[in-house]
Amino acid sequence: PRTAFKEAISFLYSARDYEKIVPPKYSGESYDLGRFRRLLGRLGNPERHIRTVLVAGTKGKGSTAAILSSILTAAGYRTGLYTSPHLVSVRERIQLNGRLISEADFARIILDIQALLRRRHVDDYQTVFEILTAAAFLYFQRKRADIAVIEAGVGGRLDATNVLEPLLSVITPVSIDHRDLLGDTLGKIAREKGGIIKDRGITVLAAQPAAARRELVRIARAKRSVLRD
Repeated sequence: PRTAFKEAISFLYSARDYEKIVPPKYSGESYDLGRFRRLLGRLGNPERHIRTVLVAGTKGKGSTAAILSSILTAAGYRTGLYTSPHLVSVRERIQLNGRLISEADFARIILDIQALLRRRHVDDYQTVFEILTAAAFLYFQRKRADIAVIEAGVGGRLDATNVLEPLLSVITPVSIDHRDLLGDTLGKIAREKGGIIKDRGITVLAAQPAAARRELVRIARAKRSVLRD
């Protein structure tokens, strides 16, 4: 019902929204993946039951994620897509086979998360982005997606999406962005984006500025990741 959707939206935006307020210092204390993992644990770890592709970068990561999703859908896979931010409706962020999550499904999942947090008496519940990320994982699991393409939010290393163990880590071109959070040089920013590179995983790099590429290649080699560029 529409009332449930409105209730879900009200709960969602009662959380901290770093897209609308000045975010805190970009550190493990403020962006606590441990806290987010505990939430996912209470939800049954849906992220462990979906195959994913994780996309980070500065330029073109949203369009790259959308293109990958379209290709996989056209190939016959039941494909999830999680992106941010949205233009009109928050439902744009969570899609399956190119269709936005329904108001009913959105409300059901968000209110399930709210009920769990209340039942466990969790006071420091997550940010808007973390709640939406958890909701996306739950949705893709419940809808039995074959694979989901996930766009990282800010950075990569400390982003909520980085709890995943993706089949593939994709890094689009890196340039200066969020300098106040990620660093004032291409190398520093690339280090944050390169945080999605997984040990012995597979990493695909778009063409990169020299300073960014050096840092990303260094990380990939240190983690023994198979590098494709």
